[in-house]
Amino acid sequence: MPRLYCPVALASGAALDLPAAAARHVQVLRMQPGQQITLFNGEGGEFSAEIERMGRSDVAVRVGAHDAAEREVSRAVHLVVGMPANERMDWLVEKATELGAASIQPVLGQRSVLRLAGERAEKKRAHWQAVAVAACEQCGRNHVPRIHPVLESGEWAKGAQRPVNGLLLSLRAQARTLAETDTGAGEVTLLSGPEGGLTPQEEDAAIALGFLPVLLGTRVLRAETAPLAVLAALTLGR
Repeated sequence: MPRLYCPVALASGAALDLPAAAARHVQVLRMQPGQQITLFNGEGGEFSAEIERMGRSDVAVRVGAHDAAEREVSRAVHLVVGMPANERMDWLVEKATELGAASIQPVLGQRSVLRLAGERAEKKRAHWQAVAVAACEQCGRNHVPRIHPVLESGEWAKGAQRPVNGLLLSLRAQARTLAETDTGAGEVTLLSGPEGGLTPQEEDAAIALGFLPVLLGTRVLRAETAPLAVLAALTLGR
């Protein structure tokens, strides 16, 4: 049964015209009146719904029963990531959503290849938010992780609060391995760099905020792979 994100108030028994994106999805699937879909609005749980009318560009449904099912991971993990170039950020957002990331903060590091600002940065953020929505529809999550506006690394550091558990992916000799690091059971904020990593100055700023440098092992992972490996370890492996 198709699952569709519907960011409006949902109530059992209500008649509803689907928002444009959800209606377009139903049209593409060539669904017909009488068929069932699942709706979620990010506020918890999901609703069954029955298609009542198909127009040229609009779809009317009758909202059914609410199911309080949740498929979130047991701890909130917030990603602060130096954006990889090309389409790799799309892949990172999609997989991080599937793995349960609570939020994603894209950061422009001093070594970032991808440079974004102004309207172009906002368009990219909106695109990545749509990628996260699609990933939630596919994987069964009923809460969509927020994709924050793009920030320069220095701007992010100035506005960041001291994390409950802050992990900094680093190649520093004194860094512990992830396996040696006890993060307890609380939320985690994970900071990782772009291609080429964070500069020593950027790492120092993060450490001053309370981030703990950690290593993933002897191999150097790509900018889009490293945060996902840690995210999987934190949400699936413990």
